[in-house]
Amino acid sequence: MKRIDMEFDLVVIGGGTGGPMAAVKAKEKNPKLKVLLIDKAHVKRSGAISMGMDGLNNAVIPGHATPEQYVKEITIANDGIVDQAAVMAYAANSFDMIQELDRWGVKFEKDETGDYAVRKVHHLGSYVLPMPEGHHMKKILYRQLKRARVEITNRVVVTRLLTGANGEVSGVMGFDCRTADFYVIRCKAAVITTGAAGRIGLPASGYLMGTYENPTNSGDGHAMAYHAGAALANLECFQINPLIKDYNGPACAYVTGPFGGYTANARGERFIECDYWSGQMMLEFHRELQSGNGPVFLKLDHLAEETISEIEHILHSNERPSRGRFHDKRGNDYRKQMIEMHISEIGFCSGHSASGIWTNARGETSVPGLYAAGDCASVPHNYMLGAFVYGRICGHTAAEYCGAVADRAIDEGAVAAEQARVSAPLQRSEGPTPFQIEYKTRRLVNDYLQPPKITRKYEIGLRRFDEVREDAQAMLATNPHELMRAMEAMSIIDCAEMAARSSMFRAESRWGLYHYCVDHPERDDANWFCHTLLSKGADGSMTMAKKAVEPYIVPIDDEERDAYQRLRVERKAEAA
Repeated sequence: MKRIDMEFDLVVIGGGTGGPMAAVKAKEKNPKLKVLLIDKAHVKRSGAISMGMDGLNNAVIPGHATPEQYVKEITIANDGIVDQAAVMAYAANSFDMIQELDRWGVKFEKDETGDYAVRKVHHLGSYVLPMPEGHHMKKILYRQLKRARVEITNRVVVTRLLTGANGEVSGVMGFDCRTADFYVIRCKAAVITTGAAGRIGLPASGYLMGTYENPTNSGDGHAMAYHAGAALANLECFQINPLIKDYNGPACAYVTGPFGGYTANARGERFIECDYWSGQMMLEFHRELQSGNGPVFLKLDHLAEETISEIEHILHSNERPSRGRFHDKRGNDYRKQMIEMHISEIGFCSGHSASGIWTNARGETSVPGLYAAGDCASVPHNYMLGAFVYGRICGHTAAEYCGAVADRAIDEGAVAAEQARVSAPLQRSEGPTPFQIEYKTRRLVNDYLQPPKITRKYEIGLRRFDEVREDAQAMLATNPHELMRAMEAMSIIDCAEMAARSSMFRAESRWGLYHYCVDHPERDDANWFCHTLLSKGADGSMTMAKKAVEPYIVPIDDEERDAYQRLRVERKAEAA
């Protein structure tokens, strides 16, 4: 491996959603900073919004909602386990970010008066803002990167962070997935914006890359934060979503809801009052699937033609444009029949749940000089707009930090060890392939970790993960691209173990299906009304700890606390 040395003030890792925003805002805060945006793909088409987005799920717009209402909604949806200050930091900056994106050229749906056409999907408030022409998102972000003169390095896979004597960030290491050149980048600070850990579980289709989340998001950021000493929060709060059966994308009942669509059972009956994704919603979905009333469907066949045409324009042209082709091949027609739905594989994604690298309201992690934004960070239910808002927060905070600290020294011993670890698969002539290691890990995740959670299965799963980790030490890569897959497989193993250990630590059920434990079926606020933090112990093993929930700044009434537990539509028994 040829070594390439670089030096910047700030390195932003991940060029999807939050990363470009963090890089642009850091440069705006301090134009003299040397800022690098680095991605293992190409920034023009990387990340979960590579094909655009069909709407904002959490727009806090005056006249439709207040920041306080939103904080209350997310607190209730997340069973109370939130840092309200971090949620408020998002909510208070939401509208300003929407206006800035509007000025940049992002097109949001507006009514005849020019006001944003906000729709109601959530249980309590109105926050959904459709984007019928959201497919231009990445082009708009790339234009802003060039205007801000942010330096960009594509096709480099970041594997580890370097830290100094006091645990502070001092650099970034990785390799080029086309040449295998090894990069050592000295910096004062880093922002991780690597998205969800979407390749932990195996899709029902069996395809390695057929995941709900962008399949390039393999948990690299979660793993590198862990190995740098950062704490990760509430990893037992899995992401599990409702999907179109056999398709790696959502049925989007929450998008169609404002138009009159809804989730239905095999009888065509609505069985949940709110299609907004929450753990309790997914638990009711799971129960209906397992009952005599399944399968579960997206129901649109009762809607008018013009309404269905508008839904098709939104769902089939943005984010996952293959959705329309899938329906065509299946012979699915929203007008004629309901569309079968299913449950996704598990993952880590704060955008849809609450698990990720622990951060506060300034985007700071527990490691000095390290920040995180978007689906890899811990602020719950953040979605795309939250990634933008926290990208800006992290960019500003990191820029201030870089201006206050001196240049960092590089630990050459750590560099040599990481280069040896990364290059090892290329030196071998035989061994298991990255695809074999990844498939085995993810199949075991499905076998042992998929909720409902059973302690004995988790114990067996951990033992099996140890066996796979040992096998992975002999992994073979025949070229730089396979080397990328090998390093991703190692991150997936790390994330699988994190998921298991966090789940076993929290001895209760919470967040509906996300953490439904057969051995501890009830919520236990007396002992578990807290965050859980996972970190790397002094002996190199994963350690767990409780962290008190931060004092609320928006009070929650007793009658509101369980609002999301009352989603099921209650039907009166038929007269005998």
